[in-house]
Amino acid sequence: MTKRMINENSTVDISNVQANRPYNVVELFAGAGGLALGLERAGFNEVGLVELDKYACSTLRRNRPNWNVIEEDVVNVAERGIRTYLPEEIEIDLLSGGYPCQAFSYAGNRLGLEDVRGTMFYYYARILRDLMPRVFLAENVRGLVTHDEGRTLQSMIDVFTEIGYRVTWNVLKAVDYGVAQKRERIVIIGVRNDIELEFRDPKPFGYIPTLRDALRDVPDSTGSTYPEKKRKVLDLVPPGGCWIDLPEDVAKDYMGASYFSGGGKRGMARRISWNEPCLTLTCSPAQKQTERCHPDQTRPFTTREYARIQSFPDEWMFEGSTSNIYKQIGNAVPVEMAKAIGLAIVDLLNRAE
Repeated sequence: MTKRMINENSTVDISNVQANRPYNVVELFAGAGGLALGLERAGFNEVGLVELDKYACSTLRRNRPNWNVIEEDVVNVAERGIRTYLPEEIEIDLLSGGYPCQAFSYAGNRLGLEDVRGTMFYYYARILRDLMPRVFLAENVRGLVTHDEGRTLQSMIDVFTEIGYRVTWNVLKAVDYGVAQKRERIVIIGVRNDIELEFRDPKPFGYIPTLRDALRDVPDSTGSTYPEKKRKVLDLVPPGGCWIDLPEDVAKDYMGASYFSGGGKRGMARRISWNEPCLTLTCSPAQKQTERCHPDQTRPFTTREYARIQSFPDEWMFEGSTSNIYKQIGNAVPVEMAKAIGLAIVDLLNRAE
């Protein structure tokens, strides 16, 4: 597998990168628009966004009435043909999206496109083959790197190579790109074989934003609450602390069997400090074992605070119930991270022209 090596020669300073023209992008699994908004800010023109969740689609339409939101199962889009949903004869520069990570039936042989049929990756790859854009961007959870001992990722790369792309990947950290969150994503980039240029990762900004930076003057919004029992436990945790800071009897009761196995990672009963980035946000802020408690108040972050931590602008509004909004934001790619990756792709496309 070809991992991009991070050094001065393999990164690009994106601070002065500007698109030579609006580059056209189609996005699959668009969600609430974190990746799409970041790419738009980098200079891309969204010509089609495929998303099945009706609330996420409502969010996209509310914020960008001019976007071509395709509220459809990606399976149907692939079967019908992505071109039937797009403006006629338009050239696509980039296909983007984050398909779910699913295991393949792997018998030790190199897999082709038809061997991965039935997975969401298959439909992403099939649409890629139909569009043949100059570049594709696929992002996913960091766990894809080691999923099935690396065979899942290698199989994906084999399929992308078969379609006609040179593929590299790397795990990028959101905190390197102005996002106050310790979120890491694998970023897979494919460059069509006729383009004899290499993709360069966006150069880290050189500073780490904190929760205080993200939540300064945040607007009021709705939010979840902790059950009374959990609230009493978290009242005992200092900013920056977690379950290990609890009295032993309280920790044992709260942690259950996890206490005797070392308690796992430090995400349980976790209160974030103002002076650090937030841990990776989840889709449910009061979820057992992945607490992200406010520094001063014993409560989860509100929906607007969630959005700030994911670097969404305050004017980006979300549709749906409070729990659905948390889910949309928690699943999103941080906007500023997406913008940084987008500018690095713009740099490549500019050089290609």
